[in-house]
Amino acid sequence: MATKRDYYEVLGVERSASADEIKKAYRKLALQYHPDRNPNNKEAEAKFREAAEAYEILSDANKRRQYDQFGHAATQGAAGHYENMEDIFESFGDIFENLFGGGPSGRRQSKRSAPAAQRGQDLAQGISISLKESYLGCPKEIRIYHFQACELCKGSGCKEGSKPSVCSTCAGSGTILHRQGFFTLSQPCSTCHGQGFRITNPCSECRGQSRIQKHEKLMVSIPAGIYHGAELRILGKGDAGVFGGPSGDLYLTIDVQQDKAFSRKNNDLVTILNLTYPQLVLGCQIEIENIDGSKESIKIPRGCNVGKEIVVDDKGFTKLRGSGRGNLIIITNCDIPTKLDDATKTALLTYAEKLGNASQQNSGGISGFFKRFLG
Repeated sequence: MATKRDYYEVLGVERSASADEIKKAYRKLALQYHPDRNPNNKEAEAKFREAAEAYEILSDANKRRQYDQFGHAATQGAAGHYENMEDIFESFGDIFENLFGGGPSGRRQSKRSAPAAQRGQDLAQGISISLKESYLGCPKEIRIYHFQACELCKGSGCKEGSKPSVCSTCAGSGTILHRQGFFTLSQPCSTCHGQGFRITNPCSECRGQSRIQKHEKLMVSIPAGIYHGAELRILGKGDAGVFGGPSGDLYLTIDVQQDKAFSRKNNDLVTILNLTYPQLVLGCQIEIENIDGSKESIKIPRGCNVGKEIVVDDKGFTKLRGSGRGNLIIITNCDIPTKLDDATKTALLTYAEKLGNASQQNSGGISGFFKRFLG
């Protein structure tokens, strides 16, 4: 007769090991030598039984105390021999529930007599707005096509006065078990399609699905300062949940269209202001119109260069994060006419002659500028 190994040695723990350490060690061995993972392996089967016997003794405080004092002699008749593997699964159901989900061969079959509520799917959709709308913020109507809870059956999927029933084929488990020796194979129940219940009197509107697809119009509030590519989350406007579950959310991706006169840089609103050459040289006071239609009085300094940035504080986009606004940035540009009458040409030539060649060394100079202009 083979000599039994020390139970602490079997589990690979010290004699001073805590209950949690013993349980953890047994879980590891049970997972390693489980029959489902070692088909037709007699050695693994023997180690599986040996570990179960050791755990039975060491997990019980009284049995462990007697074993520590008298050894295997104290466990005669106290430890099971587990001729049937199912005895092990039943004895330590909590272990196998954590390892494999419970039940025979570690798979516990939950019984369902009614549909389980499930959350609806999140949906995503794009929405286009103008730069002005992103600057000001605005209400926007959108149209979505999504699942909505069936109004007739209130999301139950059943005709009024009826309710789901437990599937008689799988007894509510949703699976059919096929035992082969030590192994248990499971397949979805073909009668209830793995749901564990049946709706024998389905709602005439949703046909037992608890929800239907419909078009819906929504009014969405676009916040001021929203930027291109931003995502808005509309709570509860995704697909309706199944059998009374909560609805998913709708995610709107913002597409800001380009504007002819304005652009955006971070939180600043940028525009180009075309000025005449005399206005740039002599300076002037000029009124411009902002993207929202408001008027801004701008002072152009004497001798203003092309490309100069004139900043108007706090007239840019509202900051979505933090507080305050960006700025309005006006970039000066020279408006060069393409057609001139004879009098204007003569005046410009006279001006060019008076300037002479003094500034030609600077990128072609003023004289060069007029030569190109008049050519």
